[in-house]
Amino acid sequence: MAIQLSNRYFRAAVVYALIGMLWGLFMGVTKAYDTHPAHAHLLLLGWVSMTIYGVVFRLVPKAAEGILPQVHFWLVNAGVVIMAPGVALIHTGQPTAGDPLAAVGSILTIAGMVLFALQVWRGTDKP
Repeated sequence: MAIQLSNRYFRAAVVYALIGMLWGLFMGVTKAYDTHPAHAHLLLLGWVSMTIYGVVFRLVPKAAEGILPQVHFWLVNAGVVIMAPGVALIHTGQPTAGDPLAAVGSILTIAGMVLFALQVWRGTDKP
């Protein structure tokens, strides 16, 4: 189970990395850098965080047991998918549309980190 879960995080991470690279290329070609904060959020919460989650679940298989890791996967992915466009809208002068998205995405991401902390503690408390 831990390997399957870990692989899901790795696959998600690669998707976010590809989207982030294409987004970065678009910004470079168009010289429109106003969405760079959203680009950074996508890469850090998508590519980097998903990779870290995948590695931790691979190294600490006990943390991948139960329903919480499944909930965590969907929670943090929803957070990234909702937050990045929200941050982009804020930085392109559309805070009325972006603020609620960024807020919901942030709440989901923070809730996901709380779940992750619980899983890590649960998975590392006993040898």
